[in-house]
Amino acid sequence: METLLEVSRVIDAINTRIGRWVSWLILVTVLVSAANATIRKVFNASSNAWLELQWVLFSVIFLLCSPWTLLSNEHIRIDIVNNLLPKPVRNVIDLVGHALFLMPLCILMIIMSYPFFVRSFLINEQSPNAGGLPQWPAKALPLIAFTLLLLQAVSELIKRVAIMRGALADTPSGGGHHAAAEEEAKRVLAQLTSESH
Repeated sequence: METLLEVSRVIDAINTRIGRWVSWLILVTVLVSAANATIRKVFNASSNAWLELQWVLFSVIFLLCSPWTLLSNEHIRIDIVNNLLPKPVRNVIDLVGHALFLMPLCILMIIMSYPFFVRSFLINEQSPNAGGLPQWPAKALPLIAFTLLLLQAVSELIKRVAIMRGALADTPSGGGHHAAAEEEAKRVLAQLTSESH
């Protein structure tokens, strides 16, 4: 189980790092949108490339932050019903939901998005709008995002099984690793404090 938990920690670290970096694109998107609106109103000018860049940036944020959202247990669920259920039932729902719904969806999306991206890349597909952006980078996003989401689903399954077996502490974020890391930090701090006295 410890090997699987180590794999889970690596997946969590990757998706956390990607999510944190990509979340900065929210600021970039706001600045691009504000600049576009200002230029359009003040100078009565517009650029298809800058308009398309807004759409691509939004897509990058939405798609590449989705695994981080799952990791943080911030995805949409019916909390009112979910919180009324006993913890063992919620664990089973998470386990079944990830294994039978999320993972098959991710696999299907990876299979379907791969040829969609490859065709676009091979012909160097460009925007149909004058002065627009290349299309193939945006078409790579579903493939990348659902691959990362599939990996995160695997991590969540590992953690949920470990939590159900008592090998990992459960946390409000659903991650489990955070609680273990916090306990380790407290233990080290307590050890350092006792050694200094």
